[in-house]
Amino acid sequence: MDFLPQNINDYSEQHTTPESDLLKKLNRDTHVKILQPRMLSGHLQGRYLAEVSYMMRPRRILEIGTYTGYSALCLAEGLADDGKIITIDVNEELETFTRSFFGESPYADKIDYRIGDAGEIIPTLDEVFDLVFIDADKMNYTKYYNLVFDKVRKGGYILSDNVLWSGKVANVEEGKKIDKDTKNLLDFNKMCHDDPRTENILLPLRDGIMISRKL
Repeated sequence: MDFLPQNINDYSEQHTTPESDLLKKLNRDTHVKILQPRMLSGHLQGRYLAEVSYMMRPRRILEIGTYTGYSALCLAEGLADDGKIITIDVNEELETFTRSFFGESPYADKIDYRIGDAGEIIPTLDEVFDLVFIDADKMNYTKYYNLVFDKVRKGGYILSDNVLWSGKVANVEEGKKIDKDTKNLLDFNKMCHDDPRTENILLPLRDGIMISRKL
């Protein structure tokens, strides 16, 4: 995920509003106690997600892929007074850890944390979403995008994380074998770019975020 020189990344973080004490603790504890801590959004991306939320003041956010809750807490910051974020994750082993941080936050009553298969839960949601953040298993990105699309309001946004896939999508060599996740993200990125129902930008922040605005 490290596309920029370390000194540029460090400089960017030094000139970005610091993490709250709770987010700093969550960041630290995730790296110490949880497997695959690189899945955490982290400081720079977290502040970006928070700023998007503050700019939109959404009433409803859907997050697909909670992990330890860092991005959900950042997205919750900008919610409208009557706003809510529904965040879904299939990994029940992380539930106690994640709920403990949600419970410590000032947004506890705005976070609807659900454990289960997002592919089964999304069709049951009777909501219109202002913002969707997809950050789950890469093989099902297209499925999740299609499941949520009609539930996103006109002018709403779908943000899809990890679309640069550690740079692999930009380093495909003709004739060489491509792993399944990379091939799936290549297809997903093309689908988003070619979707006439949206305008999009692929933002090279951290591991890449595809931003799709519903027309």
